[in-house]
Amino acid sequence: MAYVLGMATGKVVSLHLHPAEPGAPLSTVDLVEVVAGKGIRGNGRMFDRVSRRTGQPTKRQVSLIEREQIAEHAEALGHPGFTPGDVRSNIETEGADLVALIGQQVRIGSAVLLFYEPRTPCHKMDALAQGLRERMENGRHGVMAQVVESGEIRVGDAIGPAHNVPNASPRRRCRCRLGRN
Repeated sequence: MAYVLGMATGKVVSLHLHPAEPGAPLSTVDLVEVVAGKGIRGNGRMFDRVSRRTGQPTKRQVSLIEREQIAEHAEALGHPGFTPGDVRSNIETEGADLVALIGQQVRIGSAVLLFYEPRTPCHKMDALAQGLRERMENGRHGVMAQVVESGEIRVGDAIGPAHNVPNASPRRRCRCRLGRN
C-alpha cells in the first residue's frame, strides 16, 4: 500500500447514472454534479433519498468501484470482461485502492466525498456472471460515499486527499492511503 502525502493518484474512468426504473441499464455520462447531503443530480431514484427507518437523508449517495477489481472478477470467472456501467456503480476508477480510503474524505474533481463503507453486491451481479456476487463480497465491490462538498466530477478527474476540509485533522489528511503496490 502506498502512502501519498498531498499527491493525487488514481482517476475517474467512467461515470454512470441510475435510471428512475429499477433494474434498467445505467446511462454513461462524461460529467456529474454532486450535491452535498443529496447525491448525484439526475441519478434517478437515488438522488435525495430518505431512510424509511429514520426519515433522515441516507448516506448511500454515490457508489464507486475500481476497474482493476472488475477485471479481476471477470478473469476469475472466465468472463470476457464487463463493460463500463455493468456492475451498476456511479463512478469507476483506476489506480486508487478505494476500500483503503474508507473513513476518509477524498477530493474528486471539485467535490469532496466521504468514503464510509464497502459496497454490498446485489442479486443483479449474478445475472451478469454466475458467481460474481460471491466474488464481490467482503470489500471486493468498491465503496459507498456521502457527498460532503458539492461540485462536479468528470471522466479523467484525479482522486486524491481532500485538503482544507473543515474539521479534518492535519494528521488524518497526511496519512491518506491511495494507490496499490
